[in-house]
Amino acid sequence: MRQATIGRKTTETDVSAEVNLDGRGEGSIDTSVPFLDHMLNLFSRHSLLDLTIRSQGDTAIDAHHLVEDIGICLGQAVRKAILPSGICCRY
Repeated sequence: MRQATIGRKTTETDVSAEVNLDGRGEGSIDTSVPFLDHMLNLFSRHSLLDLTIRSQGDTAIDAHHLVEDIGICLGQAVRKAILPSGICCRY
């Protein structure tokens, strides 16, 4: 099955993203940013991939770092799920 989990912890955020590319469009999203939760749930549903994201960050200051780190983790998880182990890529 094409799936992967990626975690990222910085001084501003703590993010975990899990994807299953062969899923059914089920999302379990908790980013603490309601609009982002909504958009990621829609992404999961309409792409038919299962997506679990848990995150917390310095949203009292700004959601920028949290949104950015979620994007980084999501991209890395999709890449890891697509590429077979041992294949090198640009990053």
